[in-house]
Amino acid sequence: MMQLISVRIEKPEDINFIFGQTHFIKSVEDIHESLVSAVPGIKFGMAFCEASGKCLVRWSGTDPDMIELARKNAQAISAGHSFIVFLGAGFYPVNVLNTIKMVPEVCRIFCATANPTEVIIAETELGRGVLGVVDGFATRGVEDEAEINWRKDLLRKIGYKL
Repeated sequence: MMQLISVRIEKPEDINFIFGQTHFIKSVEDIHESLVSAVPGIKFGMAFCEASGKCLVRWSGTDPDMIELARKNAQAISAGHSFIVFLGAGFYPVNVLNTIKMVPEVCRIFCATANPTEVIIAETELGRGVLGVVDGFATRGVEDEAEINWRKDLLRKIGYKL
């Protein structure tokens, strides 16, 4: 018998996180190394749900608050081989996402966001698997010319476009 479960990610509103799937306990150290190599001084916490052996939440990081968020959310998700990385204030997925994707053990990224997020899980007698995520809110319309200009201005204002 299978049950569908929704787990809400618990975090401060402005904190970004990356949620994905990997396949090997070595990922904890490899993701850690990739992050500190990509952005000097980065503040983060990560946790990995081990899918065999002791089936523990394995963790690492450079910031105690982000580590605690990662451990707490990973334990709530409890889906084998999933991982979650919380980035400290002022650090963003756009600066590390490709680095994490290049870690050989990483299989997929479900989301990279600061939005309210729910992880949709299937639970069976064997364990839990991630089906996907609900990242943010439903679309409310289609942008018009004024919204296109706002978007373009925002990207230039924050330095992502010239």
